[in-house]
Amino acid sequence: MTSIQEILQRKIDFKTKPLGALGVLEKIAFQVGSIQNSLNPVLKNPTIVVFAGDHGVANDGLSAYPQEVTYQMVLNFLQGGAAINVFSKQNSITLKIVDAGVNYHFESNPNLINAKVARGTRSFLREKAMTPSQLEDCLQKGKKIVNVVAQTGCNVIGFGEMGIANTSAAAMLMSYCCTIPIENCVGRGTGINDLQLENKISLLKIAANLHGTITNPIEILQTFGGFEIAQMVGAILAAFEKNMLILVDGFIASSAFLVAFKINTEIIKNAIFCHQSEEQGHKKMLAFMQAEPLLQLNMRLGEGTGCAVAYPIIESAVNFLNQMSSFESAGISNKD
Repeated sequence: MTSIQEILQRKIDFKTKPLGALGVLEKIAFQVGSIQNSLNPVLKNPTIVVFAGDHGVANDGLSAYPQEVTYQMVLNFLQGGAAINVFSKQNSITLKIVDAGVNYHFESNPNLINAKVARGTRSFLREKAMTPSQLEDCLQKGKKIVNVVAQTGCNVIGFGEMGIANTSAAAMLMSYCCTIPIENCVGRGTGINDLQLENKISLLKIAANLHGTITNPIEILQTFGGFEIAQMVGAILAAFEKNMLILVDGFIASSAFLVAFKINTEIIKNAIFCHQSEEQGHKKMLAFMQAEPLLQLNMRLGEGTGCAVAYPIIESAVNFLNQMSSFESAGISNKD
């Protein structure tokens, strides 16, 4: 431990409570203080960025919903009607919506960041989802978005997504990055039935056979990722460079973090995994990264909703560290 971490742990331990009595809140306080190298960390201008993109495989029977729902949900975000809008507003979190590659032409909107690479990826059931230049464009666009957010003074950033069929992309990224059989990575996504789930697993196995062995995380991302996932990877790496606290949402956002983690394992220090998704692969993915989820609420919505719901808990951790009395300052006897 560095000296600041030793002092930080002592500050936590000598609050007016039994040792360790605030449980996970103590771990969060220690983590945030360590990231900021401060005994009095501050959360500034919390922001959630929701990346939206379409997937070529959406038209191959992998989702319960048609591809059109992606752009329809983006319009819902812009109108303030989605869950992420409600939770962000409730918790005073700035919300940014990004068109990373939706198969739709949006009119100019001050609340929509236009980072469109193309109108959806290609189907990885037939070819790589994107070209090397498209992938590089995604990584750079994600980085630029975070750099602009950082200029607002933001030091805590969460990532969400919207993209029909992106649980299939996330399952493939997980299978390849963690070397876990695809059937252990695939979930019900938008709510497919048993027969549709069998079909989804079968199709994804065909994709794995088509592309064969790939070990480089960048190539795995190029082969199976969506534009929204790839931009999230660039954004996560940039957020770490800016030393931000990184809030990770559910299965798809975690798959983007997983790719970034394979590129730079150090980023785990700055991450809080806000919840464990109902997608069955998410628990295994978190275990691979030795990550502990903050909440388990049976959620599987995406959009960054887990980040927004978890944020008040993170605020509580920072507030107790900064505002709670110590035994000494309160004149209370500590245990012998």
